[in-house]
Amino acid sequence: MTIKRLLILVLLLAISSSLQAQRFNTKQINAGERDGQWEAALLVNYQNGTDFAGENGSSIDIDKAWGWGVTFAYNLTSNWHFNFRLGMNEPDYSALIVIDDPEIPPQTINYTMSKYSGQLNAVYNFFEGPVTPFVQGGLGWTRLDSNIVSKPSSTGCWWDPWWGYICATSWSTFETTEFTYNLGLGMRWDINPALFTRGTITREWISVDSDTLEFDTLNLELGLMW
Repeated sequence: MTIKRLLILVLLLAISSSLQAQRFNTKQINAGERDGQWEAALLVNYQNGTDFAGENGSSIDIDKAWGWGVTFAYNLTSNWHFNFRLGMNEPDYSALIVIDDPEIPPQTINYTMSKYSGQLNAVYNFFEGPVTPFVQGGLGWTRLDSNIVSKPSSTGCWWDPWWGYICATSWSTFETTEFTYNLGLGMRWDINPALFTRGTITREWISVDSDTLEFDTLNLELGLMW
């Protein structure tokens, strides 16, 4: 998603929140009364870089990167909040590959990976009011795709009743999907009964075969309550 599209979505959220606020105000619901409210939010995030050493001298160095995502949530009470968050980043990386042949020197690969994650989080807001700090913990999954082709591509062709003769090429890449968990601290502000914003700093742990990757991420959200 481009920055221009993201700004358009944020503007649409702001307009919608104004309409929602008018409807909620007629019911005399004050900002900060989150009990039983559903939420949806857009987010942008900034993920730090990380590196680790693998087996036999192999290693990888992952750069910092911006990303985006969405959050869907339910406020059980004004204090307890549960959400499901989807996020994506595409950081550059440098990998040192050690060939299983002493006569062949190690090779360095510079490329861009795709990182997709889904997390189910429990959040505790310290205050019931519209401005409150909170803590967060969650579990989920993360898919790491090297975007490097793992085997030759294959092409198939067929006759489609609508589009005629079609050919498509498919390929697979070196990728893995792993279990993750995270902890975070943040601040929430209910701007009005319909619009809120949240900022969270989280640390995410990803268990891979040779090590555990750690990512620190700053998440900024703007969303609607109803």
